[in-house]
Amino acid sequence: MARIHNNLLEAVLRIIRSTILENRYADSVINFILKTNPKWGARDRKFIAETSYEIIRNLRLLSFAASTGTTNEEQFRKIITAYLFIVRLSDEAQLGEVGLKKDKLLQRYEEGKRTRKIRESVPDWLDEFGEQQLGARWEKELSALNKEAEVVLRVNTIKTTRKFLKDKFAEQEIKAIEVPHNPDALVLEERKNLFLLDEFKRGFFEIQDASSQHVAFFSGVEPGMRVIDACAGAGGKSLHMAALMKNKGKILCLDTEERKLIELKKRSKRNGISIIETKTIDSTKVIKRLAESADLVLLDVPCSGLGVIRRNPDAKWKLKKERIEELIKIQADILSSYSNMVKKGGKLIYVTCSILPSENELQIKKFMESHKDQYKLIEEKTISPAESGFDGFYMAKLIRL
Repeated sequence: MARIHNNLLEAVLRIIRSTILENRYADSVINFILKTNPKWGARDRKFIAETSYEIIRNLRLLSFAASTGTTNEEQFRKIITAYLFIVRLSDEAQLGEVGLKKDKLLQRYEEGKRTRKIRESVPDWLDEFGEQQLGARWEKELSALNKEAEVVLRVNTIKTTRKFLKDKFAEQEIKAIEVPHNPDALVLEERKNLFLLDEFKRGFFEIQDASSQHVAFFSGVEPGMRVIDACAGAGGKSLHMAALMKNKGKILCLDTEERKLIELKKRSKRNGISIIETKTIDSTKVIKRLAESADLVLLDVPCSGLGVIRRNPDAKWKLKKERIEELIKIQADILSSYSNMVKKGGKLIYVTCSILPSENELQIKKFMESHKDQYKLIEEKTISPAESGFDGFYMAKLIRL
């Protein structure tokens, strides 16, 4: 590979510095830098995004190979150069510029791969915590989570069909593969900027991982139901439920962050969905007023996000054990108070994008112990990244007695 232009490497350096040292979200930083440099072509933009994510994903292994830390720009330059040489097979001349020697770099890289926490690039505490929670399963799950996530689409069946969309993509030389056991999902064979496509602007599809798509199917929503999505965010799962409901009934989307609900309104309009209403949770009164009002309540609760770190590799460096403990308490509080919105005979769906039992099965077990006269557990579902090839998710379905 020829030498890479310095302005692209400086962009990568800026992204890594902002993500690791300034604790900013990698996707936001990448989007900002690409937006402020519109003259870059598609190949340059792809190089910047892919290189930044791959370095952040494998930061510990690359820093080990380069015998350096991760606290300043000089060290990040060494890490970037190590990545270019080892992974992208870039020319050797760049190594000397930052004081790296070929033989030692390759030797250290192979040595680092022999230790799991270095090979999979996670902090010591997370490797130990994951093994405590999952035992022998942790090794395979961690390996799966340290791979690049595929681009998965959800076909909006309100407006089109999977076959029609797949054929439209084929006309544009975009190859999409159907996902078994998921009638609405397509996986792209090659990454593309889909937001520029006419099919996206017309609301024919959304970007949504195959595991996340299982939530709407698992919920069992039907046309005419009154549904509350109590932790809706930008509403990807609500939009899917609305499609399964054939745009008949009502979905009330709640969230503490109004900006996410504003985005959901835009998405609803693009998707041709009219049954979604939004309301910001600005006090506990909002929840109390909705007591026993819903046929189905979806609680896609705040969680560690360990099931989706393939998409957010910087989360490995931001997450703390203390934060997971806080989240477990928040989940328990949400389960206890928000469950009152379910009608008698209605269903409560609890969801996380975590693979930790403490946020999943054990959380539901604790809830059932204190609500055994009110709820019955019908079904649980765990999606393993290692087994599915997609994100890690947990779902529980309970019925109010």
